[in-house]
Amino acid sequence: MDSSTWLCVPDVHSFLARAGDFLRSRPALHTVTLTVCEALRVRGARAYGDEAPVFGVLERGGEVRAAYFRTPPHRLIVTPLAPEEAGSLAAHLEAVGDPVPGVNADGATAAAFAEAWRARTGGEPRLDERLRLYRLGELRRPEPAPEGRSRVADERDRELLARWYAEFVRDIGGSGAQDPGTWAGRHIADRRITLWETPDGAPVAMAGLTALVAGQIRLTAVYTPAGLRGRGYAGAATVEACLAALAEGADEVLLFADLANPTSNGLYQRVGYRPVTDFAVYDLAGAVAVPR
Repeated sequence: MDSSTWLCVPDVHSFLARAGDFLRSRPALHTVTLTVCEALRVRGARAYGDEAPVFGVLERGGEVRAAYFRTPPHRLIVTPLAPEEAGSLAAHLEAVGDPVPGVNADGATAAAFAEAWRARTGGEPRLDERLRLYRLGELRRPEPAPEGRSRVADERDRELLARWYAEFVRDIGGSGAQDPGTWAGRHIADRRITLWETPDGAPVAMAGLTALVAGQIRLTAVYTPAGLRGRGYAGAATVEACLAALAEGADEVLLFADLANPTSNGLYQRVGYRPVTDFAVYDLAGAVAVPR
């Protein structure tokens, strides 16, 4: 008899106390959960929006076997599940009445959950994005390298970073994004943005880093303005950000790339990234299930 049970967890501190060892056991596959929950732990429950996050774990025999969380209004983030576990998670979320506007997980888990949610709500899921998780192998500088140098973004760059972040979110079709000014301020304060600038000192690309958690750091918000693309600036910023992550002590340097963008996937592989696994993001019609 299967003794697996989904349990709601009240806050990020309780969630990490309960699921922390499980999440750290596979830091690459759990990178989003680890990094977002670290931000929630440090910055507080409203770090990603006005509503309180929701957390849950799947326990079997007293051990955590899977976990989920959601920071409204964003999609549900789920660790890898077997098909029957995806079905039981849909039943659990329906029972507690949590809205589920979408799901972001490894490809098999996301598809299984989307189908289970469709069966319960009648709404048709829509595949929004396919992503590939990469891990850095041997770092290589792209050739030819552009002229210029890197530096860490600081207060003089606040307005620029806010504008670039808003453009980046628009380009990737993001929704429920953070306030650009707040995003810029936090990343400047934490020294988590590497800029590439031309010899005359003009910033032309950026690459961000998450905090070091469980030995892993993930690149985020790699961006070059449209009019400056195709000149190697993003590759240069990426390499310098990777070097910063390694210098900080990261055992694994990770990133996600949209599989619909062959340019970025090609770039990351040229500088030394290797595929780990594919993820999928679904928008879920009938996002609110009526508790039975």
